[in-house]
Amino acid sequence: MRLAVVGASGRMGRAVVRLAHADGVEIVCAVGSTDVGRDVGELAGLGPLGTRVVEGLAVLEHARAEVIIDFSAPGATAVLAPLAAAAGSALVSGTTGLGEDARAALDRASSRVPVLWEPNMSVGVHVLTELVSRAAAALADWDVEIMETHHRAKVDAPSGTAARLAEAVQRARAGGARLVHGREGVPGARPTGDIGMHALRGGDVVGDHEVHLLGGGERLTLVHRATTRDVFAHGAMRAARWIAGRPAGRYAMRDILEASERSLA
Repeated sequence: MRLAVVGASGRMGRAVVRLAHADGVEIVCAVGSTDVGRDVGELAGLGPLGTRVVEGLAVLEHARAEVIIDFSAPGATAVLAPLAAAAGSALVSGTTGLGEDARAALDRASSRVPVLWEPNMSVGVHVLTELVSRAAAALADWDVEIMETHHRAKVDAPSGTAARLAEAVQRARAGGARLVHGREGVPGARPTGDIGMHALRGGDVVGDHEVHLLGGGERLTLVHRATTRDVFAHGAMRAARWIAGRPAGRYAMRDILEASERSLA
């Protein structure tokens, strides 16, 4: 597989480069906003690979990459999507905090190439989401509180994963539910149906997500903790291998997990 990495000089991009090299995948293009001109292999701690970090997304049009993995910024993803479509490259994006413009750009690109976007590439998180959906439906009258913890440098809150977990609860409860971001002062008694959202920031926490379902006399807590960013890179590489050669369209990690389950049935 010929792979391009956008955000190659970032922590996630470097992790993708390491895993791709270990899998024998050819890195044909590396785009970054820093460390321009450096060999991407040296940047990832591997030694020279012969591909240097370049600045500017236009280079992707001529990279002949089968798949582009994107861990960049929302503004970059919005620009990247039409370039991937024009180049005929499948796109796997794990960039978080996407606005409507970037989401719309991914939708348009998916009419020409396969596109998979997930705010969290961890396989465990997607299993957690399924469990939360089932629990929220089975315990329809229980209160739900979602808490996420990330490192001090994370710029968006709540995390994309916490938002996805809240959406899973809302879908499971047909009547919907109001999101309440933190509490202060005298908010009064907790209204039935609210989903509490809480964001903690500090230290170097990779990513913890907890979903608390609280009923009368009992409670259920579902937790996922990531201890290394490599889990997200592993998920992105798994997605890249799976999506290569697929028809144009929007895909999600659940499609990969469902395909895996069918192969084992």
